Amino acid sequence: MRWPAEALWEAVEPLLPGFTVEILPEVDSSNSELMRRARAGQPDPVLLVAERQTAGRGRLGRSWQSAPGDSLTFSLGLPLAPVDWSGLSLAVGASLAESLHPSVRLKWPNDLWVADRKLGGILIETASFGEAGGTRQAVIGVGINIAPRAAEGLSTPPAAVRELLPRADAGSVLEQVVPALVRDVLGFAQAGFAPFHARFDARDALRDREVTLSDGTAGTAHGVGEDGSLLVHTAAGLRAVGSSEVSVRPASR
Repeated sequence: MRWPAEALWEAVEPLLPGFTVEILPEVDSSNSELMRRARAGQPDPVLLVAERQTAGRGRLGRSWQSAPGDSLTFSLGLPLAPVDWSGLSLAVGASLAESLHPSVRLKWPNDLWVADRKLGGILIETASFGEAGGTRQAVIGVGINIAPRAAEGLSTPPAAVRELLPRADAGSVLEQVVPALVRDVLGFAQAGFAPFHARFDARDALRDREVTLSDGTAGTAHGVGEDGSLLVHTAAGLRAVGSSEVSVRPASR
């Protein structure tokens, strides 16, 4: 696999002085590695690409399996001090979806979908460093299926980039999404979720669909609020759902 490390550095370093690109043949988890570095006092801006992860993680502790070439797994780490962190995963999703393909949709709060199948996922973590204050190290982990994969053992059938872009490989997709992602994350730090609200709405995979929350509550998804919470019409009225509260699944069509 040929990785566009130099091209990415040239595109991103002017936006993030001190930025580096690292390609690791194997790591337990790219997010875990950058979190360890941040806690050890190394909060430098970095793009860490893992050709293979032995303990990749998704949201709520779920595992993310990856094999060299079949998927793209990377983490972007950078110091960030937004006024409000709410909606960051939705902003990241909107950026990635727009860079990938017009048919990519966003399943709240952190999945990339194609026709109700999971193309990729996002895991955002933060770590404190240095003096107490508003700046934290944000670690934005992304996993994207490049090649088709078996659906066995998966709660949601998988999709793959090559269904949309037959000649794509992990390196070309990385170069396609990272510069815009950096710009959008820096834009989020300046202006919060508001500029991304309409961008998320345009790709919202759940809007106006029947959904079931993890506590069994049924309702109809009605977009997201100003803070990125999912708005669900239930029998008891409109409910704003936070991503840390519950997971959501659409009812069968």
